[in-house]
Amino acid sequence: MTVTVRVPAKINLHLGVGAPRPDGYHPLDTVYQAIGLYDDVTASPAEEWSIHTVADAHVDLTTVPADADNIAIKAGLALAAHHGIARAAHLEVHKGIPVAGGLAGGSADAAAALVALDRLWKLDTPDEELLAIAATLGSDVPFALLGGTAHGTGRGERVAPVEDHADLWWVVVPHEIGLSTPAVYRHFDTLGGERPDPETPHDLLAALAAGDVAAVAGVLGNDLQPAAYSLRPDLAERHELLVGLGALAVLLSGSGPTQLLLHDSADAARASAGRLGELGIGHVLAPAPVAGATVISYA
Repeated sequence: MTVTVRVPAKINLHLGVGAPRPDGYHPLDTVYQAIGLYDDVTASPAEEWSIHTVADAHVDLTTVPADADNIAIKAGLALAAHHGIARAAHLEVHKGIPVAGGLAGGSADAAAALVALDRLWKLDTPDEELLAIAATLGSDVPFALLGGTAHGTGRGERVAPVEDHADLWWVVVPHEIGLSTPAVYRHFDTLGGERPDPETPHDLLAALAAGDVAAVAGVLGNDLQPAAYSLRPDLAERHELLVGLGALAVLLSGSGPTQLLLHDSADAARASAGRLGELGIGHVLAPAPVAGATVISYA
């Protein structure tokens, strides 16, 4: 038997970041959104843990671990430990989410592995327990399970769905050179001074609940964007180029380097995509919001 789970990329419509806590983590107040850009993870029985990863043409796998350092295997080990069982599996990963792109592709794979292995091993783990296991693996993993649009607090691991009636279309612009999330946070701290704890973006939540795409565009935000652009001036230059294409908003995704162009229709997104194509800039169209980790096949 094999189980395949499809899981979406994550973006942050708002990413508020505070000063580091005593444990080293930064307090976050964020609004996550799952977009229609996916990885698939297939789990099958095996005597020992193993993983094999393939990718779409726009995804570079150079830095993806092919052993127990891969977060998807770590997820499987955590699930087995939670249930006190000695199990292993082979994981086959097909990546459509860029690596080190600020889109939480690794976290997505961990979430997909949790769901796939839970079904493969017939564990019937309650949702709240899966979320708790996910939180031990990384700040973005619980949201990858949940999907849709959600408010995240703590270090991002505490997630709750929010009302969202906005149909958003994103043109996702990856970059061939990745950007280290820890490096961006370190630079954020260097640039910082005193930082209060981040506040909930009530204007954004209201705009999403009303389905007002123009209002959403006006209140997007990312506290890490100045630090990322300071480290990578080429991204700041590209940001200005992207603004000139006429999208409703341009936003850095998480810690970068992926950038996002917001549109209120598929036709508008296709028009931007066409101009990017003329400029030779790689891109992917993605609707939002979409569901979180979902079983798509049993075989």
